[in-house]
Amino acid sequence: MGLGQEMYAFAGKLFPIGRSLTGEGVRESLALIKEQIPELEIKSVPSGTQAFDWTVPKEWSIREGYIEDEQGRRIVDYHVNNLHVMGYSTPVDRYVSLEELLQYIKVEEGQPEVIPYVTSYYSPRYAFCMSKKQRDALKPGTYHMVIDSCLFDGVLNYGELLLPGSSREEVLLSTYICHPSMANNELSGPVVVTWLVKWLKSLDRRLSYRIVIVPETIGSIVYLSKNLPVLKERVIAGFVLTCVGDDRAYSYLETRKGNTLTDRVMKNVLGFAHPEYLTYSYLERGSDERQYNAPGVDLPVCDFCRSKYGEYPEYHTSADDMSLISPQGLEGSFEVMRQVINALEYNRHYRVTCLCEPQLGKRGLYPTVSRKGIYEEVKKITNLIAYSDGTEDLIQISSRIHVPVEELIPIVKKLCEAGLLESVENH
Repeated sequence: MGLGQEMYAFAGKLFPIGRSLTGEGVRESLALIKEQIPELEIKSVPSGTQAFDWTVPKEWSIREGYIEDEQGRRIVDYHVNNLHVMGYSTPVDRYVSLEELLQYIKVEEGQPEVIPYVTSYYSPRYAFCMSKKQRDALKPGTYHMVIDSCLFDGVLNYGELLLPGSSREEVLLSTYICHPSMANNELSGPVVVTWLVKWLKSLDRRLSYRIVIVPETIGSIVYLSKNLPVLKERVIAGFVLTCVGDDRAYSYLETRKGNTLTDRVMKNVLGFAHPEYLTYSYLERGSDERQYNAPGVDLPVCDFCRSKYGEYPEYHTSADDMSLISPQGLEGSFEVMRQVINALEYNRHYRVTCLCEPQLGKRGLYPTVSRKGIYEEVKKITNLIAYSDGTEDLIQISSRIHVPVEELIPIVKKLCEAGLLESVENH
C-alpha cells in the first residue's frame, strides 16, 4: 500500500467517530493516532481551568439523538449521521407539533441536499440538523424529539509530542481534532501530521519538532497558556495543517506579520512546486493561527491548506465526506510539507571558503565531457557559490537564483564535503 493509500485508509478509520470539543470521541481518535505514533502524549485539562480569557468548558457526552414521526419512524438519527445533532446540545425528550419542531431544526438554505455542521459550545441549547430538502418534506403531525446527552465536569484532551534535534530551535506542527464526521476539514490535518511524524522520526534532525493535536481554538489557547514561554523562546517557524486532503489548489494563509521565515519557506516551496497556489491574507484567518499569532504571543505560524476552510462548498456539511479527499490529495500535501521541512533543516547562512571562483573540476564538480544541458546543472552550482557570502540564507538564495531548495540541498552537501562552503552559524 502506498503512502497516500495508507493515509486515506487511516482517515476512513477515524471518520465514523463522533467527536466534539471534548469527550470520548476525541479520546478514541487520539488513541488511534497514538497507535501510529506511540510517543504521542495524551494530556487532560479539567473543566473550569482558566486559560487566559477563556475557561475549559464542561465535557459533553451523547448516547442518542433522534426525531420520530407519529408512526415511530426515525427521520433523523445521531447514530446514522453524527451531524444530525447540534454539537453540545442539552438533553430533551418532548413531543411537539411540526410548527414547534421547525424551531429546532437547522439547515443549509443554499445547499438543499446537505446536512450542516452546527455547534453551541458556550450557550446551552439543543437542536437537530438535516437537509433543507428533508425539512421541507416534513408533514404536519406530532414528532418526538430525543437527545440523551449530558454536560459534566470532565476534561479537555489534546496530544503532544516533541521530537528533539541537535538544536533547541523548534518547528511547530499544529492541527485540530474536535469535529465529527468531516473528512477534509477534520481528518486530513491529523492524518498528514501523523505521517509527517513517522517520517521525521527517521531523520537525523538538526531542528526539533513540536507536534500539537488540539481541539480547535480552546485547545490552542489552553496549550499556549501552559507553554508560552518555551514556545516564544524556541519556535522559529510554525504551521497549522487543515483541509489538506482534497485535490484542488494548494493554499497558504500568511502569518500576522507576513514576512517571517514561515512565510518565506511556504512561498518558496509552493512557488516552485505549485505556482498556481493561492495566498490568503491574515485578515482572512479562521483557525488556530489566530491564537499563535495573537499580540503578545507572536509566534510565526501560518495555515497550510488545499481548499481553505470556509472557501469550498462542502465545508462544515455532510458533503465533506471520504469522497472529497483522496490518497493523491493527502500525499501531495505530505510532499509539500516534507519539502518545507527539508528546506528548514538546511536553511543556514553559507559562505564560500575561497576567493574568486573555486576550481570545481579538480573536485569532480565540473563536467569533463561537454554535452547539451550539462551547463544548467553547473550554473546552479556557480550561482549558489556566487551568493554564498554569509549574508543571505539558503531560502533567500533559492528565490534569488530561481532554483528550488530541494535541488540546492544535494549541491550544498557536495560543496560542504569538498570544503568549499561552510555554515556561518557554526562559527
